[in-house]
Amino acid sequence: QVHLVESGGGSVQAGGSLRLSCTTSAYTTSTYCMGWFRQAPGKEREGVAGLYTRGGSTYYADSVKGRFTISQDKAKNTLYLQMNSLKPEDTAMYYCAAGGTWVCELGTSVNTYWGQGTQVTVSS
Repeated sequence: QVHLVESGGGSVQAGGSLRLSCTTSAYTTSTYCMGWFRQAPGKEREGVAGLYTRGGSTYYADSVKGRFTISQDKAKNTLYLQMNSLKPEDTAMYYCAAGGTWVCELGTSVNTYWGQGTQVTVSS
């Protein structure tokens, strides 16, 4: 059973920063690809950042490159998303995900494990 718990969302002004956290088990961080996805009202869920937990390779959506950084702390079994220079268009529910290589490469599947989500709101 894969259990993902996100935290760290909130409301910030444009240009601000937030760090999201996703706590899980050691089994998950050593077995699966992990990533962050987001979904804004009326839009489809989209991949934001992915991480190969074994090798450390990362993938980013073009819209967040240079502003967001995905990382992990294996000792804490936690995945992070550092978000800088936030824009109003970054406003969405952010989800932690675990699964096969499709997660690392920002794809989705019925076999993806999802957290409950954490809301990020960026005001102009």
